Amino acid sequence: MMSNEPSHLIGRTDEKLYLKTIPKLFRETVSKHGKKNAAIFSKQKIRLTYEELSLEIDRLASGLVSLGLLKGDRVGIWSPNRYEWLLTQFATARIGLILVNINPAYRLSELEYALNKVQCKAIISAESFKTSNYIEMLKELAPELKDCKAGHLKAAKLPHLKSVISMGNGNESGLFTFSQILKFGTPVKTSQLDVITDKLNPSDAINIQFTSGTTGSPKGATLTHKNIVNNARFVTDRINLTDSDNLCIPVPLYHCFGMVMGTLGCVTKGATMVFPSEAFDPEETLKAVELEKCTGLYGVPTMFVAMLHLMENQAYDLSELRTGIMAGSLCPIEVMERVISKMNMSEVTIAYGMTETSPVSFQSFVDDPIEKRCATVGHVHPHLEVKVIDEEGSTVPRGKSGELCTKGYSVMQGYWDDKEKTDESIIDGWMLTGDLAIIDKDGFCDIVGRVKDMIIRGGENIYPREIEEFLSRHEKISEVQVFGIPNDKYGEEVCAWIVKSPNTEITPEQVTSYCEGQIAHYKIPRHIQIVDELPMTITGKPQKFVMREQMIKNTS
Repeated sequence: MMSNEPSHLIGRTDEKLYLKTIPKLFRETVSKHGKKNAAIFSKQKIRLTYEELSLEIDRLASGLVSLGLLKGDRVGIWSPNRYEWLLTQFATARIGLILVNINPAYRLSELEYALNKVQCKAIISAESFKTSNYIEMLKELAPELKDCKAGHLKAAKLPHLKSVISMGNGNESGLFTFSQILKFGTPVKTSQLDVITDKLNPSDAINIQFTSGTTGSPKGATLTHKNIVNNARFVTDRINLTDSDNLCIPVPLYHCFGMVMGTLGCVTKGATMVFPSEAFDPEETLKAVELEKCTGLYGVPTMFVAMLHLMENQAYDLSELRTGIMAGSLCPIEVMERVISKMNMSEVTIAYGMTETSPVSFQSFVDDPIEKRCATVGHVHPHLEVKVIDEEGSTVPRGKSGELCTKGYSVMQGYWDDKEKTDESIIDGWMLTGDLAIIDKDGFCDIVGRVKDMIIRGGENIYPREIEEFLSRHEKISEVQVFGIPNDKYGEEVCAWIVKSPNTEITPEQVTSYCEGQIAHYKIPRHIQIVDELPMTITGKPQKFVMREQMIKNTS
């Protein structure tokens, strides 16, 4: 329902923003919760208290200092969820190095681009993961490694990279091992690290995350201590996380969901972080939740669907679970209801954001009605200002769709070494999200699609999210993505890719029949493809551009 009230919200400001760096926050947590478990890595069989984790972080930080790395230098991390990732996150922050998150799925050209774009001086890498042999790829990009002394790399293709640090145990030429760097660190006293830490500023850049654009090269979103410390705090406030909680984190650390909402979120509360496996595995995740008596769990909807499917044939004790976050894409109400009833997560919340806003700007409360927790992304976060604008930049009335814009502490510094893209994306302090949103009279926000994803068919504006929500109600449809492809007559036609529910069958004709008489004729998908799985990013976001390209080929 439309109202004359503008689609403009300001989050509460009764609690002041933290003006502290990551190491200062960590130090405070250690002083309060030092004896408590900080991190559990199930696969690596590692378990550390906050005091023990602090000592290891300082050893690594000292080792990195011994390599000659200075505040502001960029250090890449290329690895799945491992103990070494966590140490690197907090050790680099301890001495003001800028951590560069490299997607574990990257291949040669993407790796080369990322390392050179931000001029990484060092990279800390796993040996391998799944089909990727990281060290071999680095050797292929920098064959000079085989003939150089560790720490003295001079590579033609990677001119800024000096040190390669492997998480493996092999003693290969040109490489340091992670354990070596930890040993290098022992002579450096904590007091020397404190001198470096005390000179850091909350507004300093501390993290670069590459956004996976559908066109062009990835952009390096540059985030500060202030950005991510506060977002981690507010995200975990919304799920009522405390120092009594154990949070299971199966989402990737290279993404904000893992390293801001997850690890840093736990540090803001003194909670325990539990990592079930290197990459998401539904069985390992459920085992970890049961064994470690986890009270919270993070995931994207497809992760929860996979766990629910496994639970149909195998019992797990999830009695301690109560809260968590589902984010990344549309959550069908049926999935939410099953997560609450079958997984005991009565306080699960929905979150929305983007890397460029550190990431979360909207999140539901634990006591919001279930229909609001599914149909919307909740309420605006504290200390943020949001508005919905039309194509002319004017704020639209409540109930009308437009582009969502965010302003406040969470907006990134900018895209690394890309003023043009930064200026296109941040205007007068407002981050243009590229997402189409509707804010209702009660302040709930509904994300209805991407500005670029909106389908215009015969002059009618069609929002894929609306059709996806409708189709996801069908008991035989597990996942669905709707998008447009070019059409000579109408401009665009509606397409749907559908993953059927387990142990069921469904045909495109049945989908069409289900739509007839229920949604407007022009919204009914003209092209329907039943697929085994949807193309996804490593963080669980559907890649509509891949589907669109494939569908154009199939229909041409």
